[in-house]
Amino acid sequence: MRHALMFAITVALFSLITPAFSATKTVEAVNLERAQLSGKQITLRGKVVKVNNGIMKRNFIHIVDGTGEGDNAKIIITSAQTAQVGDEIIATGTVGLDIDFTMGYKYDILVEKANIKPAM
Repeated sequence: MRHALMFAITVALFSLITPAFSATKTVEAVNLERAQLSGKQITLRGKVVKVNNGIMKRNFIHIVDGTGEGDNAKIIITSAQTAQVGDEIIATGTVGLDIDFTMGYKYDILVEKANIKPAM
């Protein structure tokens, strides 16, 4: 009986944390799977290569992780938080497609309203 209870608790805890792990994607995968990921929350890990702070009340952070080629090699996240070029970060946000802020700010894909933290 005790083993059954411990097993049930383990399964319950695993089911709570598994969605976060299963949603982790590479930069290339997010770009290639964009249609399926639209509107879904994902987690990425990458190196910051460019930062534009304070544009339209958000920060635009460009990250790469060594996957993909050309346009599929980077992703832009928006966040109230910021990072520095060269930082390794983990970002969790919602995939948005065909975002048009007007005045030349148009993006095929963004990971929006991301929560970022340093990668350890």
